[in-house]
Amino acid sequence: MGAGKSTIGRLLAKELRLPFKDSDKEIETRTGANIPWIFDKEGEAGFREREAAMLAELCEYDGLVLATGGGAVMRDENRQALHAGGRVVYLHASVEQQVGRTARDRNRPLLRTADPEGTLRALLAIRDPLYREIADLVVETDERPPRMVVLDILERLQRLPPR
Repeated sequence: MGAGKSTIGRLLAKELRLPFKDSDKEIETRTGANIPWIFDKEGEAGFREREAAMLAELCEYDGLVLATGGGAVMRDENRQALHAGGRVVYLHASVEQQVGRTARDRNRPLLRTADPEGTLRALLAIRDPLYREIADLVVETDERPPRMVVLDILERLQRLPPR
C-alpha cells in the first residue's frame, strides 16, 4: 500500500507502449462500487474472491502492465497467476513512506484503524516475503520520483534473462 503501483504502472506502460490495468480499478468498474463499499458489504473475504477472479483473467492477457492491490499476494493462486503471467516487479516502500502516502486516503479499508502505522507494519511483515518469492525485480521507491523508478525498472528489465 502506498508504494506507487498505480502511478508507476501507468508511466511504465506508457514507456513500454502497453495497456495498463489496475486490478482494483477493474473490480470497481465492473461492480459499479468502490473497494471500501465492497469491504463493507462483503467483507475482506468477499473482496478477495473478486480479486482472485480478476487477477486470473488479467494475467491471461499478453502484453499488459498490471498493478495489483497490496494484498493480492496473500493467496497462493494469485501468486501463481502473477508469476505465470509475466515479469513481476515488487515496488517496495518503507512503512514510513507508506504512512505518508496513505495518510489522507479514505479509499483504504484496511487502514481504517486506530493505528494505521501498526497495521502497515503487520501487513508488510506478512506480505514482503510473499512478494519477494515471486518477484523478478525488487525496486525501492522511497524518496524517489516515479519517473526515476520507471527508468530503473526499464533498465533492469532489459538485463533479465528470458524466461
